[in-house]
Amino acid sequence: MKLDYLQALKRIDDARGAWVLHGQEPLLEQNLIDAFRQSWQKQDIERQRYDISSVSDWKNVFNALNSLSLFSTQLAVEVHGNIKPDASSLKLLKSYLQQDSNNLLLVVMPKQDASSLKSSFFQTVEANGVCVALTANYPRDRQQILAVEAQKLGIQLANDAWQWLEQHHEHNLLAAKNSLMRVRDTFPDLKQIQIEHLYACLQDQSRYTTYDLSDALLAGNLAQSIKIFQYLTASGEPMSLILWSISKEMRLLMQLFEQPQNALQLGIWKNKVSTYQQAVRRLSPQTFLSWPALLLNIDAAIKGVSQDNPEQLVQQAIASLCGRPLFAV
Repeated sequence: MKLDYLQALKRIDDARGAWVLHGQEPLLEQNLIDAFRQSWQKQDIERQRYDISSVSDWKNVFNALNSLSLFSTQLAVEVHGNIKPDASSLKLLKSYLQQDSNNLLLVVMPKQDASSLKSSFFQTVEANGVCVALTANYPRDRQQILAVEAQKLGIQLANDAWQWLEQHHEHNLLAAKNSLMRVRDTFPDLKQIQIEHLYACLQDQSRYTTYDLSDALLAGNLAQSIKIFQYLTASGEPMSLILWSISKEMRLLMQLFEQPQNALQLGIWKNKVSTYQQAVRRLSPQTFLSWPALLLNIDAAIKGVSQDNPEQLVQQAIASLCGRPLFAV
């Protein structure tokens, strides 16, 4: 059986037989291991740990699983390593799984390639036990996982705050969780965290921020916008976060062009409405039409999918937002 991280969390108390956790998300791995250990302690299940440094170590694992514990009626054997059982140990695994034991073999492994996942070991566990891939490849998955972390901390985030948090940490879930803890400690009385709270708490205390870039873009100040962009890249600001800020302003301006009377409903702050309206009047319909393709090109360049220079494309987007030719800088 295959389970994802959130499904696995719900089944920990009833886990028996063999489970394999594999992947490269340290937050997911640590959370599941912590949950398993808490469950074992609550149920008075004895825990033993083995680190696999050679194939022969697997025999010790199965000897333990097949032995009667002096301290508990159930045993959990936690195994760490990246060496799969050989043919003889695989027979021991199959024999153990056929016993319908109340014991649990929990194997924790790093990320596996496609051929490894097709090996006899994984096929055996998948057919008779549980395999959990410690991955979060899609934004929806990452937000669901982080929402659980936020709930544990007693906080909620607005939708755009979730997006900013992900971009800020370039999808690093562990770093994002640490930031949630920092925001909770900084604003302990807030029920819902907005994007400005994240900025105040997490943005580098540098001379310029992406907020400053947005202000310069909306004002149509090309020279200042390029100056801030160059400062941000030099100070290590993730290009994906800069792109997110630019695309957010482009999206709002396109929506305001189509719905000029709905500024507040679009999420534009009351004190910023006139600034956005002036920006819309400065730009042509043809400019708006060019933005979706430009944003896709920048995203592809940042991800290394294309050969284009992402910094040059971002500067092109900045010039377009300002309604000015780039060479005028």
